[in-house]
Amino acid sequence: MSAGSARPGPKSALRSAPVVIGVLTVLLLAAAVAGLALGPVRIPPGEVLSTVLGGERTGAFPTIVWEVRLPRVLLGALVGAGLALSGAVLQALVRNPLADPFLLGASSGASAGAASVVVLGVGAGVATDVALPVAAFAGSMAALVAVYAMARRGGTMTTGRLVLSGVAIQYVLSAFTSLILVLSSRAEHVRAILFWTLGGLGGARWDQLVLPAVVLGVGSVLLICLARPLDLLLTGEEGARSLGLDPGRFRGGAFVLVSLIIGVLVAYSGAIGFVGLMVPHAARLVVGASHRRLLPVTALGGAVFLLLADLLARTVAAPEEIPAGVVTALVGGPFFLWLLRRSSRTEGITG
Repeated sequence: MSAGSARPGPKSALRSAPVVIGVLTVLLLAAAVAGLALGPVRIPPGEVLSTVLGGERTGAFPTIVWEVRLPRVLLGALVGAGLALSGAVLQALVRNPLADPFLLGASSGASAGAASVVVLGVGAGVATDVALPVAAFAGSMAALVAVYAMARRGGTMTTGRLVLSGVAIQYVLSAFTSLILVLSSRAEHVRAILFWTLGGLGGARWDQLVLPAVVLGVGSVLLICLARPLDLLLTGEEGARSLGLDPGRFRGGAFVLVSLIIGVLVAYSGAIGFVGLMVPHAARLVVGASHRRLLPVTALGGAVFLLLADLLARTVAAPEEIPAGVVTALVGGPFFLWLLRRSSRTEGITG
């Protein structure tokens, strides 16, 4: 092979992870500025930049930017990055391209846990702030374990069993949340439960950003450090064991970590579906299947996607606002059906 032929071509260079990360970072900043500028009150982008970079806090525009839109944009970036990252890891853990926090019932479990805390009135003030993400984490973890146990039979797991198990758990958890909704007689409880059911970023506040940011930051670093074991899982159970990995123990620890990320994020955003399904597939097409490259690209892509979805949700029918979860479902539903059809051709849905 000549030296010239060993050089990466222009197309390969454009798809290298640093280039893709740079492009996504620019897109993320552009989406954030658009999210701060657009809404019922339109603010010129130059005014947005001078307000944020200059730290100005007095006046109508700075108040809108700092108190209303900036917490929402930051929460959207955190939730989008976390859900996409969780989806990529779940797809490796269960070795199935249809795995997603929403489709596997993890988001529904987190919503049910959070709704239970609100209706039962567990704690007050700071106690509720702690109980809410803890209950969401417990609900997310229980749903993932139940779906995994139902879908896995005889050491194997097919797409059909995984999807049916996820749908079954989702129905059970949705019925439980609906029962809480019916039995609750307080209007604020009804509004809170509807928020977690539909998913949205409208309730973002500065004091709600610390815990999601810390959990996502630490969780992302740990998951990227686990990139090699995730790659080994793609070779199959026997292949991973022969290369020195204990699949059962590793899968159990990774499930706990992913459940924690999903539970904490859903506690503040509600169940927003299909981000963890679509974004990892798009990232995989660009940078390949290696998790060391895939996970950072997926996280940035998820943040950009959810910021754009939320921007569309609050501008397309203004002054009315559509929950961001509705927008992601309208986009993700057809994508899921296409992916399911493609998977069914290779293994059969009845597995």
